Amino acid sequence: MNTLQTQCCIAGGGPAGMMLALLLVRAGVRVVVLEKHQDFLRDFRGDTVHPSTLQILKELGILEEFLKRPHQKVQQVRVEFEGESAILADLAHIRTAPPYVAFMPQWDFLDFIATVSRRYSGFDLRMQTEAVDLLQDKGRIIGVRANAPQGQLEIRAELVVAADGRQSLLRSKADLPVRDLGAPMDVLWFRIGRRPNDGETILGRASRGKMIVMLNRGDYWQCAYLIRKGDFDQIRARGIPSFRSDIAAVAPSIADRVAEIENWDHIRLLTVKVDRLLQWSREGFLCIGDAAHAMSPMGGVGINVAIQDAVAAANILSRPLREGKAMQSDLQRVQRRREFPVRLIQAIQVFLQNRLIRNTLGLDRPVKMPFPVKLVNWLPVLRRIPARIVGLGFRPEHVAPAATRNVISP
Repeated sequence: MNTLQTQCCIAGGGPAGMMLALLLVRAGVRVVVLEKHQDFLRDFRGDTVHPSTLQILKELGILEEFLKRPHQKVQQVRVEFEGESAILADLAHIRTAPPYVAFMPQWDFLDFIATVSRRYSGFDLRMQTEAVDLLQDKGRIIGVRANAPQGQLEIRAELVVAADGRQSLLRSKADLPVRDLGAPMDVLWFRIGRRPNDGETILGRASRGKMIVMLNRGDYWQCAYLIRKGDFDQIRARGIPSFRSDIAAVAPSIADRVAEIENWDHIRLLTVKVDRLLQWSREGFLCIGDAAHAMSPMGGVGINVAIQDAVAAANILSRPLREGKAMQSDLQRVQRRREFPVRLIQAIQVFLQNRLIRNTLGLDRPVKMPFPVKLVNWLPVLRRIPARIVGLGFRPEHVAPAATRNVISP
Protein backbone atom coordinates (compact mmCIF):
# COMPACT_ATOMS: atom_id res chain seq x y z
CA MET A 1 0.00 0.00 0.00
CA ASN A 2 1.33 3.43 -1.00
CA THR A 3 1.57 6.04 1.75
CA LEU A 4 1.51 9.81 1.44
CA GLN A 5 2.17 12.47 4.08
CA THR A 6 0.62 15.95 4.04
CA GLN A 7 -0.62 18.63 6.41
CA CYS A 8 -4.28 18.60 5.34
CA CYS A 9 -6.20 15.95 3.41
CA ILE A 10 -9.55 17.06 1.95
CA ALA A 11 -12.02 14.38 0.86
CA GLY A 12 -14.25 15.78 -1.88
CA GLY A 13 -13.49 18.11 -4.78
CA GLY A 14 -16.73 20.09 -4.63
CA PRO A 15 -17.06 23.84 -3.95
CA ALA A 16 -16.25 23.61 -0.22
CA GLY A 17 -13.29 21.26 -0.63
CA MET A 18 -11.74 23.07 -3.58
CA MET A 19 -12.12 26.53 -2.04
CA LEU A 20 -10.64 25.36 1.26
CA ALA A 21 -7.70 23.82 -0.62
CA LEU A 22 -7.04 27.07 -2.51
CA LEU A 23 -7.12 29.16 0.66
CA LEU A 24 -4.88 26.77 2.60
CA VAL A 25 -2.18 26.41 -0.07
CA ARG A 26 -2.26 30.20 -0.51
CA ALA A 27 -1.42 30.41 3.21
CA GLY A 28 1.47 27.96 2.93
CA VAL A 29 -0.27 24.71 3.99
CA ARG A 30 0.38 21.52 2.01
CA VAL A 31 -2.95 20.03 0.86
CA VAL A 32 -4.05 16.82 -0.85
CA VAL A 33 -7.56 16.82 -2.35
CA LEU A 34 -9.23 13.50 -3.14
CA GLU A 35 -11.97 13.51 -5.79
CA LYS A 36 -13.56 10.18 -6.67
CA HIS A 37 -14.58 11.14 -10.22
CA GLN A 38 -12.20 11.43 -13.17
CA ASP A 39 -13.33 15.01 -13.89
CA PHE A 40 -15.74 17.68 -12.65
CA LEU A 41 -18.13 17.23 -15.60
CA ARG A 42 -21.39 16.22 -13.93
CA ASP A 43 -24.70 17.84 -14.81
CA PHE A 44 -27.58 18.98 -12.61
CA ARG A 45 -25.49 20.33 -9.77
CA GLY A 46 -25.91 23.73 -8.20
CA ASP A 47 -24.38 26.40 -10.38
CA THR A 48 -25.40 29.69 -8.77
CA VAL A 49 -22.41 31.77 -7.71
CA HIS A 50 -23.87 34.36 -5.34
CA PRO A 51 -22.46 37.79 -4.39
CA SER A 52 -20.93 36.34 -1.21
CA THR A 53 -18.76 34.02 -3.32
CA LEU A 54 -18.03 36.69 -5.93
CA GLN A 55 -16.79 38.90 -3.08
CA ILE A 56 -14.41 36.14 -1.97
CA LEU A 57 -13.06 35.83 -5.51
CA LYS A 58 -12.62 39.61 -5.55
CA GLU A 59 -10.68 39.53 -2.28
CA LEU A 60 -8.46 36.81 -3.75
CA GLY A 61 -7.77 39.02 -6.76
CA ILE A 62 -9.19 36.52 -9.27
CA LEU A 63 -12.71 37.85 -9.91
CA GLU A 64 -11.94 39.44 -13.28
CA GLU A 65 -10.28 36.22 -14.45
CA PHE A 66 -13.30 34.22 -13.27
CA LEU A 67 -15.82 36.43 -15.05
CA LYS A 68 -14.05 35.89 -18.37
CA ARG A 69 -15.55 32.42 -18.39
CA PRO A 70 -19.04 32.08 -19.97
CA HIS A 71 -21.80 32.86 -17.47
CA GLN A 72 -25.16 34.60 -17.13
CA LYS A 73 -25.95 37.38 -14.68
CA VAL A 74 -29.23 37.51 -12.77
CA GLN A 75 -30.02 40.50 -10.58
CA GLN A 76 -33.71 39.95 -9.83
CA VAL A 77 -35.41 36.89 -8.38
CA ARG A 78 -38.80 36.57 -10.04
CA VAL A 79 -41.71 34.25 -9.27
CA GLU A 80 -44.99 33.56 -11.03
CA PHE A 81 -48.25 32.24 -9.58
CA GLU A 82 -50.97 31.34 -12.11
CA GLY A 83 -49.48 33.78 -14.62
CA GLU A 84 -49.17 36.66 -12.11
CA SER A 85 -45.51 37.74 -11.88
CA ALA A 86 -43.70 39.33 -8.94
CA ILE A 87 -40.14 40.39 -8.13
CA LEU A 88 -39.18 38.74 -4.87
CA ALA A 89 -35.62 40.05 -4.51
CA ASP A 90 -33.47 42.71 -6.18
CA LEU A 91 -29.72 42.41 -5.70
CA ALA A 92 -28.94 45.80 -7.25
CA HIS A 93 -28.56 47.39 -3.81
CA ILE A 94 -25.81 45.04 -2.59
CA ARG A 95 -22.71 47.22 -2.24
CA THR A 96 -20.09 44.92 -0.74
CA ALA A 97 -19.89 42.54 -3.72
CA PRO A 98 -20.85 42.32 -7.41
CA PRO A 99 -24.65 42.82 -7.19
CA TYR A 100 -25.85 39.78 -9.09
CA VAL A 101 -25.88 35.99 -9.16
CA ALA A 102 -23.52 34.51 -11.76
CA PHE A 103 -24.88 31.35 -13.32
CA MET A 104 -21.99 29.11 -14.35
CA PRO A 105 -21.95 25.30 -14.63
CA GLN A 106 -20.37 23.95 -11.48
CA TRP A 107 -17.75 22.02 -13.43
CA ASP A 108 -16.48 25.32 -14.88
CA PHE A 109 -16.34 26.88 -11.41
CA LEU A 110 -14.44 23.91 -9.97
CA ASP A 111 -12.09 23.79 -12.94
CA PHE A 112 -11.33 27.47 -12.42
CA ILE A 113 -10.55 27.01 -8.70
CA ALA A 114 -8.34 24.02 -9.54
CA THR A 115 -6.50 26.05 -12.18
CA VAL A 116 -5.76 28.83 -9.70
CA SER A 117 -4.79 26.34 -6.96
CA ARG A 118 -2.21 24.68 -9.23
CA ARG A 119 -0.22 27.93 -9.15
CA TYR A 120 0.79 27.07 -5.58
CA SER A 121 3.43 24.49 -4.78
CA GLY A 122 1.52 22.87 -1.92
CA PHE A 123 -1.52 21.79 -3.98
CA ASP A 124 -2.05 18.12 -4.89
CA LEU A 125 -5.36 17.17 -6.57
CA ARG A 126 -5.90 13.45 -7.05
CA MET A 127 -8.77 12.53 -9.35
CA GLN A 128 -10.39 9.08 -9.42
CA THR A 129 -9.32 8.73 -5.80
CA GLU A 130 -12.03 8.09 -3.21
CA ALA A 131 -11.56 8.26 0.55
CA VAL A 132 -13.23 5.13 1.93
CA ASP A 133 -12.09 4.93 5.55
CA LEU A 134 -10.46 6.88 8.36
CA LEU A 135 -7.11 6.05 9.96
CA GLN A 136 -7.09 6.40 13.73
CA ASP A 137 -4.55 6.30 16.52
CA LYS A 138 -5.75 6.32 20.14
CA GLY A 139 -9.02 8.04 19.16
CA ARG A 140 -7.43 10.71 16.95
CA ILE A 141 -8.01 10.75 13.19
CA ILE A 142 -4.57 10.67 11.56
CA GLY A 143 -5.47 10.17 7.89
CA VAL A 144 -7.60 8.31 5.36
CA ARG A 145 -7.49 5.15 3.32
CA ALA A 146 -8.42 5.72 -0.31
CA ASN A 147 -9.03 3.74 -3.48
CA ALA A 148 -6.91 5.14 -6.32
CA PRO A 149 -6.23 4.05 -9.91
CA GLN A 150 -2.89 2.54 -8.84
CA GLY A 151 -4.45 0.68 -5.89
CA GLN A 152 -5.06 1.46 -2.24
CA LEU A 153 -3.49 4.60 -0.84
CA GLU A 154 -2.98 5.85 2.71
CA ILE A 155 -2.77 9.59 3.26
CA ARG A 156 -1.45 10.62 6.68
CA ALA A 157 -2.37 14.18 7.68
CA GLU A 158 -2.47 16.59 10.59
CA LEU A 159 -6.10 17.24 9.63
CA VAL A 160 -8.67 15.36 7.56
CA VAL A 161 -11.56 17.45 6.21
CA ALA A 162 -14.73 15.76 4.99
CA ALA A 163 -16.18 17.82 2.15
CA ASP A 164 -17.72 14.81 0.44
CA GLY A 165 -21.32 16.02 0.30
CA ARG A 166 -24.67 15.24 1.84
CA GLN A 167 -24.09 11.49 1.55
CA SER A 168 -20.71 11.85 3.28
CA LEU A 169 -19.08 8.50 3.86
CA LEU A 170 -16.41 9.94 6.15
CA ARG A 171 -18.84 11.65 8.51
CA SER A 172 -20.54 8.26 8.83
CA LYS A 173 -17.18 6.61 9.56
CA ALA A 174 -16.52 9.28 12.21
CA ASP A 175 -19.85 8.42 13.85
CA LEU A 176 -20.90 12.04 14.35
CA PRO A 177 -24.49 12.68 15.54
CA VAL A 178 -26.90 14.12 12.94
CA ARG A 179 -30.18 16.01 13.32
CA ASP A 180 -32.60 15.47 10.42
CA LEU A 181 -34.80 18.54 9.84
CA GLY A 182 -36.94 16.89 7.15
CA ALA A 183 -38.00 17.93 3.64
CA PRO A 184 -41.45 17.50 2.07
CA MET A 185 -40.25 17.43 -1.52
CA ASP A 186 -37.78 16.01 -4.01
CA VAL A 187 -36.64 17.59 -7.27
CA LEU A 188 -36.53 16.32 -10.85
CA TRP A 189 -33.81 17.98 -12.96
CA PHE A 190 -33.95 18.16 -16.75
CA ARG A 191 -33.19 20.45 -19.70
CA ILE A 192 -35.44 22.23 -22.18
CA GLY A 193 -34.14 24.19 -25.16
CA ARG A 194 -34.23 27.98 -24.79
CA ARG A 195 -35.05 30.44 -27.59
CA PRO A 196 -33.86 34.06 -27.89
CA ASN A 197 -37.45 35.33 -27.69
CA ASP A 198 -38.25 33.46 -24.46
CA GLY A 199 -38.07 36.77 -22.60
CA GLU A 200 -37.10 37.45 -19.02
CA THR A 201 -35.95 34.80 -16.66
CA ILE A 202 -38.79 33.63 -14.42
CA LEU A 203 -37.01 31.72 -11.69
CA GLY A 204 -40.07 30.12 -10.13
CA ARG A 205 -43.53 29.17 -11.39
CA ALA A 206 -46.49 27.64 -9.54
CA SER A 207 -49.83 26.48 -10.97
CA ARG A 208 -52.47 24.02 -9.71
CA GLY A 209 -50.30 22.06 -7.34
CA LYS A 210 -47.24 22.08 -9.58
CA MET A 211 -44.01 24.05 -9.10
CA ILE A 212 -41.00 24.51 -11.35
CA VAL A 213 -37.81 26.56 -11.22
CA MET A 214 -36.22 27.54 -14.55
CA LEU A 215 -32.61 28.67 -14.74
CA ASN A 216 -31.37 30.48 -17.83
CA ARG A 217 -28.33 28.58 -19.14
CA GLY A 218 -28.06 30.55 -22.41
CA ASP A 219 -29.22 28.08 -25.05
CA TYR A 220 -31.28 25.95 -22.67
CA TRP A 221 -33.36 26.11 -19.51
CA GLN A 222 -32.14 24.02 -16.61
CA CYS A 223 -35.39 23.03 -14.95
CA ALA A 224 -36.10 21.83 -11.43
CA TYR A 225 -39.57 20.32 -11.10
CA LEU A 226 -40.69 19.93 -7.48
CA ILE A 227 -42.55 16.80 -6.46
CA ARG A 228 -43.84 15.48 -3.15
CA LYS A 229 -41.24 13.34 -1.42
CA GLY A 230 -41.55 9.72 -2.46
CA ASP A 231 -43.79 10.41 -5.50
CA PHE A 232 -41.18 9.70 -8.18
CA ASP A 233 -42.12 6.05 -8.68
CA GLN A 234 -45.77 7.02 -9.08
CA ILE A 235 -44.86 9.74 -11.61
CA ARG A 236 -42.73 7.27 -13.59
CA ALA A 237 -45.58 4.77 -13.60
CA ARG A 238 -47.85 7.33 -15.31
CA GLY A 239 -45.34 7.58 -18.16
CA ILE A 240 -43.37 10.26 -19.99
CA PRO A 241 -46.40 11.70 -21.88
CA SER A 242 -48.13 12.45 -18.58
CA PHE A 243 -44.96 14.04 -17.20
CA ARG A 244 -44.66 16.23 -20.30
CA SER A 245 -48.27 17.35 -19.81
CA ASP A 246 -47.52 18.34 -16.22
CA ILE A 247 -44.55 20.45 -17.35
CA ALA A 248 -46.58 22.12 -20.08
CA ALA A 249 -49.32 22.96 -17.57
CA VAL A 250 -47.03 24.72 -15.11
CA ALA A 251 -44.79 26.35 -17.76
CA PRO A 252 -46.91 27.10 -20.86
CA SER A 253 -44.09 29.11 -22.45
CA ILE A 254 -42.13 25.89 -23.09
CA ALA A 255 -45.12 23.63 -23.84
CA ASP A 256 -44.05 23.35 -27.48
CA ARG A 257 -40.69 21.89 -26.43
CA VAL A 258 -41.56 19.27 -23.83
CA ALA A 259 -41.10 16.54 -26.46
CA GLU A 260 -37.37 17.11 -25.94
CA ILE A 261 -37.82 15.01 -22.78
CA GLU A 262 -37.64 11.73 -24.68
CA ASN A 263 -37.27 9.28 -21.78
CA TRP A 264 -36.46 9.00 -18.10
CA ASP A 265 -32.74 9.02 -18.86
CA HIS A 266 -33.14 12.76 -19.49
CA ILE A 267 -34.36 13.29 -15.93
CA ARG A 268 -32.32 13.22 -12.74
CA LEU A 269 -33.84 12.75 -9.28
CA LEU A 270 -32.45 14.88 -6.45
CA THR A 271 -33.52 13.49 -3.10
CA VAL A 272 -33.83 16.57 -0.93
CA LYS A 273 -32.63 16.38 2.65
CA VAL A 274 -32.04 19.05 5.26
CA ASP A 275 -29.90 18.07 8.22
CA ARG A 276 -26.90 19.18 10.25
CA LEU A 277 -24.33 17.61 12.50
CA LEU A 278 -24.61 18.32 16.20
CA GLN A 279 -20.83 18.00 16.36
CA TRP A 280 -18.77 18.90 13.30
CA SER A 281 -15.42 17.55 14.41
CA ARG A 282 -13.31 15.02 16.24
CA GLU A 283 -9.62 15.22 17.01
CA GLY A 284 -7.90 15.50 13.63
CA PHE A 285 -11.17 15.53 11.68
CA LEU A 286 -13.61 18.25 10.51
CA CYS A 287 -16.75 18.30 8.35
CA ILE A 288 -17.73 21.34 6.25
CA GLY A 289 -20.31 22.12 3.57
CA ASP A 290 -23.04 19.57 2.90
CA ALA A 291 -21.11 16.99 4.91
CA ALA A 292 -21.78 19.15 7.99
CA HIS A 293 -25.19 20.50 7.00
CA ALA A 294 -27.22 19.41 3.98
CA MET A 295 -29.18 22.41 2.68
CA SER A 296 -32.48 22.57 0.82
CA PRO A 297 -32.14 23.69 -2.83
CA MET A 298 -34.42 26.64 -2.01
CA GLY A 299 -32.65 29.89 -2.87
CA GLY A 300 -29.68 28.05 -4.36
CA VAL A 301 -27.62 29.02 -1.33
CA GLY A 302 -26.06 25.64 -0.53
CA ILE A 303 -22.87 26.11 -2.56
CA ASN A 304 -22.30 29.57 -1.19
CA VAL A 305 -22.86 28.56 2.44
CA ALA A 306 -20.38 25.72 1.90
CA ILE A 307 -17.80 28.16 0.51
CA GLN A 308 -18.34 30.41 3.53
CA ASP A 309 -17.50 27.37 5.69
CA ALA A 310 -14.29 26.93 3.72
CA VAL A 311 -13.25 30.56 4.23
CA ALA A 312 -13.92 30.42 7.97
CA ALA A 313 -12.04 27.13 8.29
CA ALA A 314 -9.03 28.49 6.37
CA ASN A 315 -8.94 31.68 8.43
CA ILE A 316 -8.98 29.74 11.70
CA LEU A 317 -6.84 26.73 10.79
CA SER A 318 -4.11 27.98 8.43
CA ARG A 319 -1.67 29.00 11.14
CA PRO A 320 -2.19 25.95 13.41
CA LEU A 321 -1.75 23.65 10.38
CA ARG A 322 1.45 25.38 9.29
CA GLU A 323 2.82 24.99 12.80
CA GLY A 324 1.60 21.39 13.20
CA LYS A 325 -0.58 22.34 16.16
CA ALA A 326 -4.18 22.01 14.93
CA MET A 327 -6.07 21.29 18.14
CA GLN A 328 -9.63 20.11 18.71
CA SER A 329 -10.36 23.57 20.15
CA ASP A 330 -9.46 25.10 16.75
CA LEU A 331 -11.88 22.76 14.98
CA GLN A 332 -14.61 23.63 17.46
CA ARG A 333 -14.04 27.32 16.69
CA VAL A 334 -15.00 26.61 13.06
CA GLN A 335 -18.32 25.14 14.16
CA ARG A 336 -19.00 28.01 16.56
CA ARG A 337 -18.26 30.50 13.80
CA ARG A 338 -20.46 28.85 11.16
CA GLU A 339 -23.26 27.11 13.06
CA PHE A 340 -25.30 30.27 13.74
CA PRO A 341 -25.65 31.38 10.07
CA VAL A 342 -26.31 27.78 9.02
CA ARG A 343 -29.09 27.44 11.58
CA LEU A 344 -30.72 30.68 10.40
CA ILE A 345 -30.65 29.71 6.72
CA GLN A 346 -31.99 26.24 7.45
CA ALA A 347 -34.76 27.67 9.65
CA ILE A 348 -35.91 29.89 6.78
CA GLN A 349 -35.72 27.01 4.31
CA VAL A 350 -37.69 24.66 6.56
CA PHE A 351 -40.33 27.35 7.19
CA LEU A 352 -40.81 27.96 3.47
CA GLN A 353 -40.82 24.23 2.73
CA ASN A 354 -43.52 23.54 5.29
CA ARG A 355 -45.66 26.64 4.75
CA LEU A 356 -45.38 27.09 0.97
CA ILE A 357 -44.09 23.94 -0.74
CA ARG A 358 -45.94 21.36 1.35
CA ASN A 359 -49.21 23.30 1.07
CA THR A 360 -48.88 23.81 -2.70
CA LEU A 361 -47.71 20.51 -4.16
CA GLY A 362 -50.61 18.27 -5.18
CA LEU A 363 -53.38 20.88 -4.93
CA ASP A 364 -56.06 20.59 -7.60
CA ARG A 365 -56.91 24.28 -7.68
CA PRO A 366 -55.24 27.56 -8.61
CA VAL A 367 -52.29 28.54 -6.42
CA LYS A 368 -52.71 32.02 -5.00
CA MET A 369 -49.71 34.27 -4.66
CA PRO A 370 -48.83 34.46 -0.93
CA PHE A 371 -49.52 37.85 0.63
CA PRO A 372 -45.88 38.39 1.77
CA VAL A 373 -44.75 37.95 -1.86
CA LYS A 374 -47.36 40.48 -2.98
CA LEU A 375 -46.21 42.91 -0.29
CA VAL A 376 -42.56 42.63 -1.35
CA ASN A 377 -43.60 43.23 -4.95
CA TRP A 378 -45.69 46.28 -4.04
CA LEU A 379 -42.95 47.87 -1.89
CA PRO A 380 -39.64 47.64 -3.78
CA VAL A 381 -37.62 48.63 -0.70
CA LEU A 382 -38.61 45.31 0.91
CA ARG A 383 -36.90 43.40 -1.90
CA ARG A 384 -33.58 44.26 -0.28
CA ILE A 385 -34.27 41.90 2.64
CA PRO A 386 -34.52 38.61 0.68
CA ALA A 387 -31.77 39.92 -1.63
CA ARG A 388 -29.45 40.28 1.34
CA ILE A 389 -30.32 36.81 2.67
CA VAL A 390 -29.93 35.10 -0.70
CA GLY A 391 -26.98 37.16 -1.90
CA LEU A 392 -24.81 37.44 1.21
CA GLY A 393 -26.42 35.25 3.85
CA PHE A 394 -25.80 35.77 7.53
CA ARG A 395 -22.29 36.59 8.80
CA PRO A 396 -20.48 36.62 5.43
CA GLU A 397 -16.85 35.58 5.64
CA HIS A 398 -13.86 37.47 4.26
CA VAL A 399 -10.49 36.19 3.11
CA ALA A 400 -7.63 36.76 5.52
CA PRO A 401 -4.30 38.03 4.15
CA ALA A 402 -2.10 35.15 3.07
CA ALA A 403 0.80 34.39 5.41
CA THR A 404 2.88 33.35 2.40
CA ARG A 405 2.35 33.35 -1.34
CA ASN A 406 4.17 30.28 -2.59
CA VAL A 407 3.12 30.79 -6.21
CA ILE A 408 5.01 28.69 -8.74
CA SER A 409 3.47 30.04 -11.97
CA PRO A 410 1.71 33.28 -12.99
